[in-house]
Amino acid sequence: MKKIEAIIKPFKMDDVREALSEIGITGMTVSEVKGFGRQKGHTELYRGAEYMVDFLPKVKLEIVVTTEQVERCVNAIIETAQTGKIGDGKIFITDVERVIRIRTGEEDEAAI
Repeated sequence: MKKIEAIIKPFKMDDVREALSEIGITGMTVSEVKGFGRQKGHTELYRGAEYMVDFLPKVKLEIVVTTEQVERCVNAIIETAQTGKIGDGKIFITDVERVIRIRTGEEDEAAI
């Protein structure tokens, strides 16, 4: 099993969720996060004063899938989240050792 974490632009979330749903992904965790990479930040004007916005709003999507589903998920995320502009985000894939469904006690792939 693998955990896919994707950091994407907030306005792309609905498209990504829909694309993942179309390939059979039914569960995910979504968090509103802030951060920056090469994009750094940007300056904004507020009441005539310019100030630096260091952390940009992003959405973090977490999905645990079987190893066989990883490439389809990654491709769906890339195809729908990509704008071609700086700040499109990143995808991280890590191994998941064990999953337990609290309600039933099911484990691993049965718990996904």
